[in-house]
Amino acid sequence: MSYVIAIVIGYLLGSIPFGLLLTRLAGLGDVRNIGSGSIGATNVLRTGNKTLAALTLAFDLGKGLAAVLIGAIWGPMPALAAAGAVTVGHMFPIWLGFRGGKGVATALGVLLVIAWPVAAIAFALWLATAVIFQYSSLAALVAAVASIVLAVVMTDPARAALIAGIALLVILRHHQNIRRLIAGTESRISFSRG
Repeated sequence: MSYVIAIVIGYLLGSIPFGLLLTRLAGLGDVRNIGSGSIGATNVLRTGNKTLAALTLAFDLGKGLAAVLIGAIWGPMPALAAAGAVTVGHMFPIWLGFRGGKGVATALGVLLVIAWPVAAIAFALWLATAVIFQYSSLAALVAAVASIVLAVVMTDPARAALIAGIALLVILRHHQNIRRLIAGTESRISFSRG
């Protein structure tokens, strides 16, 4: 029963669409109608509002972190179950017809709890790739692939399997971005916009 509770709480937390809620509250309309159509921080950044993008990032990361900590009340394995569920909830929220974000920030929140060294290295790789190439999607893909390798080396089999599963979901959710990267039509991100 503890697994079921952890999964339900994780999924419901993950399915809160902070990017969509924040942009609507700010009077910027539906963030799904701009850029990539995602509800995540990168697409919120395309509104030109860095504060809202930062808040979206913080809340999406926070819900990943919170879900794992709540699941940990019942033990390490329910914590991992909650970790998987919160990521799936963010990517496939019931309230939005199962069309959500790409899970990068939420996955980072999960990683910070279950394997912080993996999170730190993956984030450093994300940041370096984003700054050098200015493609958030490419940075996410690099971090996702690296996290699989790092998890195998730095964690136990249960956590490594979960991290690999989450990373593969993140990669699959970027399938359109991968096509645009190959075609040379992917949107760049800017760290200097107001």
